[in-house]
Amino acid sequence: MTLYLRHYWKDERLSFTSSTNKSMTFDGRLVKKIWVPDVFFVHSKRSFIHDTTTVNIMLRVFPDGHVLYSLRVTVTAACNMDFSRFPLDTQSCSLELESYAYTDEDLMLYWKSGDESLSTDDRISLSQFLIQKFHTTSRLAFYSSTGWYNRLYINFTLRRHIFFFLLQTYFPATLMVMLSWVSFWIDRRAVPARVSLGITTVLTMSTIITGVNASMPRVSYIKAVDIYLWVSFVFVFLSVLEYAAVNYLSTAQDRRERKMRDEMRERARSQSLPCTCGMSQTRTMLLDGTYSEADTNSLAGYTSGTMGPEEDMDMPRDMMTEKQPPGEHTVVHLSASSESTTTKKKGIRALNIIQNTHTIDKYSRMLFPGSYILFNIIYWCSYCIGA
Repeated sequence: MTLYLRHYWKDERLSFTSSTNKSMTFDGRLVKKIWVPDVFFVHSKRSFIHDTTTVNIMLRVFPDGHVLYSLRVTVTAACNMDFSRFPLDTQSCSLELESYAYTDEDLMLYWKSGDESLSTDDRISLSQFLIQKFHTTSRLAFYSSTGWYNRLYINFTLRRHIFFFLLQTYFPATLMVMLSWVSFWIDRRAVPARVSLGITTVLTMSTIITGVNASMPRVSYIKAVDIYLWVSFVFVFLSVLEYAAVNYLSTAQDRRERKMRDEMRERARSQSLPCTCGMSQTRTMLLDGTYSEADTNSLAGYTSGTMGPEEDMDMPRDMMTEKQPPGEHTVVHLSASSESTTTKKKGIRALNIIQNTHTIDKYSRMLFPGSYILFNIIYWCSYCIGA
């Protein structure tokens, strides 16, 4: 920061008698010939006095010996910041002034008018911070080798501007999470569409996290923006895992249904019965007189009836025998309500939510947005109210 540093003290050796001049003003050439305080900035990384177009130093001496010493200085000082709430943080920084050689027994430093000793330009602004308030304090600093020194503090309270980070970090991350939800409305059989969408959102979130951390100091604790970004990343990654689960269960379900159809087909072949596997409605099978009573009893549990004349006309002539005149064929209805099939259906119904992939996507459409909205409410309330 650039500031005008003004010192006031009284040196009776510089007093003079004058009836016309209320004060005498000199430039920096006289500073080397008189005593001036040896004030320096504690924790300063770099500081210098401006010298364009001449050295910016002014010395004003009053008749009673009071001296005003003013210089224009630019200081780059260190500030210990806590980034645990970044970028929703408020930082407290201080600029410290102290005599380099004179202890408190030789030189006493104090603010002339307390907090009113500080004055700033109303138009002053920082790119990332808003100066909320500033005040002055003074304390003694102890050095084991030299003793006690007076130290003056200028304390600043800085609040970070959040709008830049909303545009560059929070909004893109939120949009990526919302984009990952689109896959829940895409047909589960569209594997390339859903996989490419999931991978794109995951890589974009990784890029956002890397960009934010590249511009931040390497700290060993978690920042507020890290919590938001990593939770968003988890939501995006879970959407990819959701489709992996849907695809796996769909494949397993198709394999299970195919195996059931093959078993029914093999069972029908072993009994030398016409196979009507794969029909969702009631199965119908014709039995002519060539089947034995044992074969007929093996169909226990199936419903039977007699074909009417209309049904008899549609039956192939080669299936009629002399033993069974037309109109007296046995009709066996292979209903899916057999004991073994009913047991399997009960098990499938118990795991309906897991096996029905449409149900998984349906619940994900509500669960993912609801959870993310709840997280945002907790996140912003915690950090904004706490600030």
